[in-house]
Amino acid sequence: MKSSALARKVAALASTAVLAGLVAGLSAGPAQAATAAKPRVKPKVSVSTPKASDRDYQGSCPANITFSATVKVKLKGKTTLAYRWLHGDGSRSKVSTVKVSGNGTKAIKLSEKATFNSDVKGWQRLEVLSPRKVVSKKGYFSVDCVALKGVRTDKDLRVRARAWASPSEYVGYCTPGSKIDFVGRISVNRPAWVRYRWVVNGRTADYGKIKVYDSRKVGVGFSPRHSHRGSAVLEVLGPDRTVSNRAYYSVHCKSYTPAPSPRVKVDASNLVTATNHDGCKLSAHATVSASGADRVRFVWSVNGEVVDSGSTTFHRGGSKTVNLSERALSGAAKNGGKVRLAVFGSKDGDSVSQSYAACEAPKPTISVSSVAVTGQRNEMCADKRGPGVDFKATLKSTGPATVQYYWVVDGKRDSGTLERKVDGNLDVTWAVGGAHGASVTEGSIELVVVGPDAASSGKTQFNATCPAPAPAQSEKAEQPA
Repeated sequence: MKSSALARKVAALASTAVLAGLVAGLSAGPAQAATAAKPRVKPKVSVSTPKASDRDYQGSCPANITFSATVKVKLKGKTTLAYRWLHGDGSRSKVSTVKVSGNGTKAIKLSEKATFNSDVKGWQRLEVLSPRKVVSKKGYFSVDCVALKGVRTDKDLRVRARAWASPSEYVGYCTPGSKIDFVGRISVNRPAWVRYRWVVNGRTADYGKIKVYDSRKVGVGFSPRHSHRGSAVLEVLGPDRTVSNRAYYSVHCKSYTPAPSPRVKVDASNLVTATNHDGCKLSAHATVSASGADRVRFVWSVNGEVVDSGSTTFHRGGSKTVNLSERALSGAAKNGGKVRLAVFGSKDGDSVSQSYAACEAPKPTISVSSVAVTGQRNEMCADKRGPGVDFKATLKSTGPATVQYYWVVDGKRDSGTLERKVDGNLDVTWAVGGAHGASVTEGSIELVVVGPDAASSGKTQFNATCPAPAPAQSEKAEQPA
């Protein structure tokens, strides 16, 4: 992962502090909660085994892996789910919380993303800290980094390849619909990503990269235009190198006078883009149409850069949907831009463009500390009133936000809705005065946040007493000597 062992230990210490604050916040409340007639029963909690988005990754590094697990909570009412991720190297993530409410069993899917720069085998576990402590089983994964240049050969990996032509001998009209297909089977002794290419009559006809678990077929084909003989081989380029047998074929074309074929018109339309703000990813889909039989190539580009391509065959014309699979955006592309789809038929072409939305930054989260008594004002005691009391609480925001809040004294709202701009931690204060004819000022105070998130400091009890008056001293008149 990107973080070092030392950074992870610091994160673990920070997580412990966050957890302590969470427990203190959850336990803070009126004194009568401690005298409830019945203890509150903790909800039942279960955790599934974490799964990696790619359990046995093999390819270029850095590799981005997402781990996910599902927590099921059986509750009646509401609770706060606190959790953290445990890593195979002994480190821990920071503590995170999720508010859960309702009746019955609720399923909450949790995930963590990690980046690996080198080979690793390990596991992830999910630890639920509240409302009940539960730890999942270990979810195992592995990352095998393979360089794009100078592919590394793994001595433990063995790859075999076999190829054949279908048909191996063709006699008939050599029209665009006629094809010689080459079929190959790639076999491995353990799961691996395999890069390969087809070489037909000494020229590269196709190439690709596939995940092979045991064995898998790959193929390529072409339409012959004249009589000839030839052969094809399937070459495996990595992570191990091997070459298949040579698949021979022969073509004997019959003479015919083809009818002039009409021009097949191709169109690209209905381009729709989608920005996934979770991870800043982009995907798109569009409609490709052809007025007749043709093979149509398509090319996707984002902000002028080609990111994907492919082809589709129309046997009688019609429309098909082509997709740009979801991909992460980086740099200036995160600020929005344009997606373009270009299509090419045998005798026609078209293109369509559509803008996509910029990635939105995650909304800041708001919390508040407990209220603390910061001072006592006794000047009111001279007016036969209880002393004044000063208070302070800290508003906390993970990003710039306008926080709305109000104060509650003895269960009654003591202020209108107040607003402060917060980016980090900001102290806010309040004060109450003593009642007439009293020497003691006591009660409870609470700060309630109403926007952009709902939060509460919990009630803080306070008690302030006027100091006793100093005893009177008798005065004796001084007599002159």
